Amino acid sequence: MHIGIIGSGSGAFAAALKSVEAGARVTLIESGTIGGTCVNIGCVPSKIMIRAAQLAHYQSSHPFDGLARQSPVIDRRKLVAQQTRRVEELRNAKYVDILENTPEITLLRGRARFTDAHSLAVETGNGKTETLTADRILVATGASAVIPPICGLAATPFWTSTGALEAGELPEHLLVIGSSVIAVELAQAYRRLGSEVTVIARHSLLYRADPELGAGLQAAFEAEGIRVLINTGVNVVKHNGDQFLINSGADDLSGDALLVAAGRAANTADLNLEAVGVTTDPHGAIEVNARMQTSAEHIFAAGDCSNQPQFVYVAAAAGTRAAVNMTGGDAQLDLSVLPEVIFTDPQVATVGLDEAAAARAGIQTISRTLTLDNLPRALANFDTRGLIKLVSEAETGRLLGAQILAAAGGEIIQTAALAIGGQMTVDELASQLFPYLTMVEGLKLCAQTFSKDVKMLSCCAG
Repeated sequence: MHIGIIGSGSGAFAAALKSVEAGARVTLIESGTIGGTCVNIGCVPSKIMIRAAQLAHYQSSHPFDGLARQSPVIDRRKLVAQQTRRVEELRNAKYVDILENTPEITLLRGRARFTDAHSLAVETGNGKTETLTADRILVATGASAVIPPICGLAATPFWTSTGALEAGELPEHLLVIGSSVIAVELAQAYRRLGSEVTVIARHSLLYRADPELGAGLQAAFEAEGIRVLINTGVNVVKHNGDQFLINSGADDLSGDALLVAAGRAANTADLNLEAVGVTTDPHGAIEVNARMQTSAEHIFAAGDCSNQPQFVYVAAAAGTRAAVNMTGGDAQLDLSVLPEVIFTDPQVATVGLDEAAAARAGIQTISRTLTLDNLPRALANFDTRGLIKLVSEAETGRLLGAQILAAAGGEIIQTAALAIGGQMTVDELASQLFPYLTMVEGLKLCAQTFSKDVKMLSCCAG
């Protein structure tokens, strides 16, 4: 069996390797850099930048008496060079080397478009086009930054996340248009590296999440000197050769750099999907079922180009299952328990249903919120910013969701995911043994608040 895969990111590679395991021959088609978004311009470089910024922040703003605080000396160009080296190392180790050592996978350089359900025309450069025919085809083309239709914006030298991650100089004042993952992560990183930062949010921060999370993150941002403008639209953007000038209706803003982080949209416009009957949603994302199959029987899709959540671990899982199905098996991807993390400080981590989602599903709930001044490890860390919120089904006590704003929230959330997946009740979660002093003990304490006042419990009370 021959499988054609458009793209070379996490979903594409997971599918390629799984297909080879099943005895298939694979052709990967890629027009850009091997490895896709995550390793090259997404997860990996952003987390390197965020970690460096966190350490810089700790130098000047840690909470411990007796440890001298000092302004960090930052060489942005050296940070970017180190970041680039690590990205290259990981790209080679996890993609390029694997490709070179897997002869069953062939790399074809070029841009692909469908001519029928089994065939692709691949523009390989210099006016040449090669035809690829395959038994099954997987689309794993990823997504790109959405550029909102703001008057004047397109004519300015604004950044998307890629530009912000690669910039060798720190702006004096960074303006950020956006209020979700990329916007908040990079806004805080730049602030901690020394830039003044203003975030312009059309709604509130993280407006799709539980309101307590966005409000708590805004408070943390403002405590660090980040200006947050909520419920603020942008009417006009100009650049005078030195400064960005923004008219927001309520205020006029200026800064020497502008990051536009208004979401990402599927890279599907040039694939000629309509010619082969592949259905997309109004935003261009390919609609797939739980088997990653599109509306065309022999065509599958995985990753950010599909209508599934845009997370690299979802892309990889989808790619693996698509490969099973393309090679004659039957595998589905269950996204009912999907942990999510935003790598701000404190981190935002969620899984399952929040109160609003449960209400939309017609489920009556009981919720409890534990502020971190009730968590011994947070007190020992002298960092009580944030909260842990648990949502349970009123009738059964079954845990439905967790919303966390906390340092190490991303490390805590998987325990909540396992509890939800195991259909535990909050009482069962409260009775578990959690190590003391840990941040994850906050889950136990929050579960205990459904039946107790944790302020009246001794340390590590069972």
